[in-house]
Amino acid sequence: VPSVNKLIKPKTRSLLGVFEEDAAAISKYSQQLFQAMHRIYDAQNELSAATHLTSKLLKGYEKQRFPLCCDDEVMSSTLQQFAKVIDELSSCHAVLSTQLADAMMFPITQFKERDLKEILTLKEVFQIASDDHDMAINRYSRLSKRRDNEKVKGEVMQDVYTSRKKQHQTMMHYFTALNTLQYKKKMSLLEPLLGYMQAQISFFKLGSENLTQQWEDFLTDIGTSVQNVRREMAGEVDVMQQTIQDMEQANDLLYMPDPDPSLVPVNRNLTRKAGYLNTRNKTGLVSSSWERQYFFTQGGNLMSQARGDVAGGLVMDIDNCSVMAVDCEDRRFCFQITSFDGKKVAILQAESRKDCEEWIATINNISKRIYLSENPEEIAARVNQSALEAVTPSPSFQQRHESLRPSTQGRPPAARASSVSSAGSETASPALSVLSLDALVAPNTPIQFDIISPVSEEDAGRAKAAGLGRRTNPFGESGGTPAEESEGSILHQLFFARFLGCMEVQNADSSDVIYETMRQILAARAIHNIFRMTESHLLVTCECLKLIDPQTQVTRLRFPLSSVVLCAAHQENKRLFGFVLQTAEGMVDGRPIIVCYIFESNNDGEKICDSVGLAKQIAFHSEMDRKATEKKKEQDRAKEKQQEELSKQKQIEKDLEEQSRLIAAFSRPTPLAAGTDGQFLVLSNSQSEDSDAGVEGREKGESEA
Repeated sequence: VPSVNKLIKPKTRSLLGVFEEDAAAISKYSQQLFQAMHRIYDAQNELSAATHLTSKLLKGYEKQRFPLCCDDEVMSSTLQQFAKVIDELSSCHAVLSTQLADAMMFPITQFKERDLKEILTLKEVFQIASDDHDMAINRYSRLSKRRDNEKVKGEVMQDVYTSRKKQHQTMMHYFTALNTLQYKKKMSLLEPLLGYMQAQISFFKLGSENLTQQWEDFLTDIGTSVQNVRREMAGEVDVMQQTIQDMEQANDLLYMPDPDPSLVPVNRNLTRKAGYLNTRNKTGLVSSSWERQYFFTQGGNLMSQARGDVAGGLVMDIDNCSVMAVDCEDRRFCFQITSFDGKKVAILQAESRKDCEEWIATINNISKRIYLSENPEEIAARVNQSALEAVTPSPSFQQRHESLRPSTQGRPPAARASSVSSAGSETASPALSVLSLDALVAPNTPIQFDIISPVSEEDAGRAKAAGLGRRTNPFGESGGTPAEESEGSILHQLFFARFLGCMEVQNADSSDVIYETMRQILAARAIHNIFRMTESHLLVTCECLKLIDPQTQVTRLRFPLSSVVLCAAHQENKRLFGFVLQTAEGMVDGRPIIVCYIFESNNDGEKICDSVGLAKQIAFHSEMDRKATEKKKEQDRAKEKQQEELSKQKQIEKDLEEQSRLIAAFSRPTPLAAGTDGQFLVLSNSQSEDSDAGVEGREKGESEA
């Protein structure tokens, strides 16, 4: 008992507190050391796995297909050698990971999981035993002095015995564990470090055995190659920097949104173009919005790609399309593209006038399918040069008339290079067939882009009255038109038309002359950036075609229907139509002047041509009916005259018969009449002669009749 009391005295408990504090410090430090060594182990495992993955990727390099890298056998073989070395290093790292797990992590893990947990468990058990002992002592101290409760006293004493014994045994095991912890602490610190160092030494020995002098020479050669590549890259970077500076200086003018055309000329020979444009989208009946998109041409298609889109989408097919600059109220540099069937129209805005003209020229070249040829830019240059030589816009009708005035020496023959056929021609091939146009359009013919106004006609009339020479009108406009000329017309059809231009042609044998005139006028508008069009109402009657001002209802032009010899619509763009006018007033080189007029309508051009054809048929049948009526009237007049002659003949015959009876009556003997006194009346000779003269006069008059 004294030994037990000695163990649990306050001094012992104070010493126990010191040991417990030391055990807690050892546990905390061991936990930190365990975490550090576990990081080493995890890093080694990660290094081993990463090294193995690197070797695997290097082995698979030759199977990769890089878009910008060609097949390089030297690079592939070099990486294969690196993969072999790194694979061996990966094996060494795997061995090192296994050694670290056995020699470093196992001792410190065992110390942490077994020894330190044992101290904590014994501490808890000792605390419980001490509490039980204190409770048993308290019960024993409260026992009564009476002897009538011996049974309870025995139980309490037995409880004190058991708890004190348990406390003593637990305390001895706990103190023993605390004493041995000092030795285990030294072993738990030294054994992991010893295992770590031995594993590293083994790893380095294994590496020195694998990395021979041959690998050192190989690495030296690779280092030299890398330095050469670095120097080559430095030289290339210097060249690129110089190129960047030169391009910045050369393209300084292009940074301006609308550069000076004299400094930056327009390239009209392009068959491909790309760039940002603003496209107009309708948001209502009269409202619209503009959206900036990236547009580019791809073959015969116009594509667009909005911001955020992965790929471009089709806007329209621009083969055989028509393109021209348009005047928008709220935007500048706008142009309009109309599809070949006229059902789709796109209005786009460029950043500058140069960009707008290049887009128009490019789309115009694509619409002619020049991009399908072997040398598209060369053909485009030749076509544009031919168009520049063939079309020269005339600013006024005076110049137009002066150019058409016949010369005394005759028109010199002008040899012109062949041009590309119209897209609407039936013989157009996919790569643009080439033909001579001199048989269709007169060489060096100016183009009229505007319609003469009635004011100009009045000025011309005043000039004529003032004594100026009469000018031949090549366009078929006649003078004053009676107000009642169309009142009795069977056909009255009104269409909305925009005048594109007119020019003199050589003949009116086929519709090809209209198609070629359309091509030249549209090309001239695109080249000279002419987008103004005169809007009129086209009135089709059986007598004439009229262009009427939609605001003032004044007749701008009048074409007699008999002078319209040909009318046709474009085969692809049905909104374009034209007709050929042959005048009988003016003659040039002994032939009549033939002029082709080109219009654009909101409706189908074929309907207008059908209306003109119907008007000509009605006029033809009306003329035939008129001639038949006149012929019938002539026959009736001849018949009436014949009847009159027959009546006169009958009257003459009747008069002759009457005269014959009178003559017969006078020729019979006449008895002498007796007088009252019984004497006969005797005629004298004079009376007899007078009677004979009267009879002869009547006979002479009847014979003359």
